[in-house]
Amino acid sequence: MDSVDAVFLPDRGRGPASNPLLDQLPSYQSLLYRRKPSNAAGSTKRRNSSLRERFGSLTNRWTAGRADNKQKTGILQRPVREQPKSMGDKRMDRDLRLEQDRRRHGWSQWQRSMRRSLRRLRDDGMDWLRSLELWRGDIHMIEGMFGTGILSYFSFLRFLVLLNFVMFLLMFGFVIFPIIVAPRASGNITYHASNISECSVYPAKSRQGLVVFHEYITDLLSGTGFLEQTYLFYGYYRVGGIHFPMHSYNLPLAYLLVTVAYLLLSLVWIVKRSAAGFKQNLIQDEDRFQSFCNKIFAGWDFCITNENATRLKRSSLLYELRTDLEEERIKQKIADRTRKDKCRIFALRLVLNVFVTAVLASCFYCIYRATMFSQLAQQKKEPVNFIVDLILEYLPSIVITMANFMTPLVFSLIIQFEDYSPAFEIRFTLMRCVFMRLASIGVLLFSLWAQITSCDGKECSSCGYNHKLYPCWETHVGQEMYKLMIFDFLIIGAVTVFVEFPRKIIFNHCDCGLAKWWGQQEFAIPQNVLEIVYGQTICWIGTFYCPLLPAISTLKYFIVFYIKKVSLVNNCRPSTRPFRASSSNFFFLVVLLIGLALACIPVMVSMAQIQSSKACGPFISFTTSWAVVPKTVETLPGGLKTFLYALASEPFAVSLFVVTCLAMFYVIALAGAHKKVINQLREQLAMEGRDKRFLIQKLCQAQKRELRVLNSY
Repeated sequence: MDSVDAVFLPDRGRGPASNPLLDQLPSYQSLLYRRKPSNAAGSTKRRNSSLRERFGSLTNRWTAGRADNKQKTGILQRPVREQPKSMGDKRMDRDLRLEQDRRRHGWSQWQRSMRRSLRRLRDDGMDWLRSLELWRGDIHMIEGMFGTGILSYFSFLRFLVLLNFVMFLLMFGFVIFPIIVAPRASGNITYHASNISECSVYPAKSRQGLVVFHEYITDLLSGTGFLEQTYLFYGYYRVGGIHFPMHSYNLPLAYLLVTVAYLLLSLVWIVKRSAAGFKQNLIQDEDRFQSFCNKIFAGWDFCITNENATRLKRSSLLYELRTDLEEERIKQKIADRTRKDKCRIFALRLVLNVFVTAVLASCFYCIYRATMFSQLAQQKKEPVNFIVDLILEYLPSIVITMANFMTPLVFSLIIQFEDYSPAFEIRFTLMRCVFMRLASIGVLLFSLWAQITSCDGKECSSCGYNHKLYPCWETHVGQEMYKLMIFDFLIIGAVTVFVEFPRKIIFNHCDCGLAKWWGQQEFAIPQNVLEIVYGQTICWIGTFYCPLLPAISTLKYFIVFYIKKVSLVNNCRPSTRPFRASSSNFFFLVVLLIGLALACIPVMVSMAQIQSSKACGPFISFTTSWAVVPKTVETLPGGLKTFLYALASEPFAVSLFVVTCLAMFYVIALAGAHKKVINQLREQLAMEGRDKRFLIQKLCQAQKRELRVLNSY
């Protein structure tokens, strides 16, 4: 033991001693190389002495730290079941703790038993709360059969169900519920008075006389007729305020603040969930060597119990390794490119991106023309027959669905010629599809607002919008969002019933080459996620115009969960292209965040820029929906009003911007410092590995010399 200390630990009384073995360590030689002498040889000796002192102090601190850690571990005394010990050692540790408890007296024994009881009560409460989790058993079953990649999709779907349910509770609790309970709570509802002007004319849309049954189906699918004058749409809430015996309730202000609240709540909730996924994704993408190690030593999903899923997971890991090797090959190929090759690739990508832009522009133009044609056909009010009328109602939704179906096929074909890495091909194609799906909603809204705000002559001078064609334009926009939501749900159900089930039957019972080439339906996680993100974006936009749309969206996603579950278990197989759970969750939330940002733009523009309808809704008395905020602030006490005006002033905005920039710069600098420390620790770990290899080699050489000496005797 003394010889070992003589090698690794310097004599404390005499200072750091020069040791030949220590001087030969790779880490020590690397430090010497980084600190090359620039002056005389004396500086080298001083640096060598300081390096030895540094090694000696580090070793002493390391040994002292180990002793402190042992003491802390003994003091903390974690629960026995959480300690990495064998069952025999755990039993001995348990008996030892019971013996120590018996030796305790009075207050200390009672205090320890109370801590243990509270900890057990907390654990039991957490287990009970987890048992109440929505679809807990179904999600565990999916995880066991198909792994964590597909599990991430269903967990994401559950998150959207909860989010939409909370949005519905906000709308119901602050907007709908006060109107319902006002007559039963001695409340007096004040409705907006109708003006004599032509802007306040809102003709009834309910059908009169004998109504054919299929007309009720048309009303149910399009939101017209008997549904238009219900709680479902914006135009029904023609309430200026609710006066209870003790206080008054400002419904227009509540309607506006709830809209802002559900958007902010969605933002905070999504950012909070994406933080953990961002950390894991950053760690996984940091080092390619670490990625190889993770796939080889920790890539297997031990939640899988299904034999078919096991084979698919094995092929998925092989695909991941091939993909990583292909990316390394492409990186080497990129590094070896000549200037001529780079010009050729960039020119080809430029041409293909121009073609992609042309495809997107043509799709947007088709959506615009379909929206215009549908609006003109609805304005004529000349019914042809049930099917034609329904097609005209849903023409924009049909065109958007066809564009969302065709463009991914075109993008997948084009990306093969752009010479990207396999992983970047997937991400780039998905981002193009995300842009197509979400921008199509923006084009639809632009087309609607072009119709609403465009008018000839003096038609818009008094009202600010085309009141003859759209007396309540907010309800009309809500009907379009309602139709998009219903049609999206019908398409999901129709694809499952009329495409995936027949394809499974053909694959199982038909032995022809075409059926085998077509193969079994893959459960493509990104495409399924884009479907529900598209529907959620519609919900965020439409909730302002259709307050009960979150309830419809909650019911829709609740049914979609079981549709996708049945389709996955009976019809589909997991995708051969892998999607790791951590990166999947982060990608899903990033796409959802993009959808939320897109949804905020039209909602904020309609509240602040476009004049509100004069014939319906809670904002009849205001020029725009946002005008209710300054009017309410004017009624507040002087001190509070001054404080709110100060918050909205330009000096406060500039100060807040400066403080935010300083905080951002501080966080960036802190992140850079942390990254530098992480790189240094990685280098230190690599050096320690080389030191261990060097010491093992020296030990082997010493053993060989000793054996040779013994054999010589």
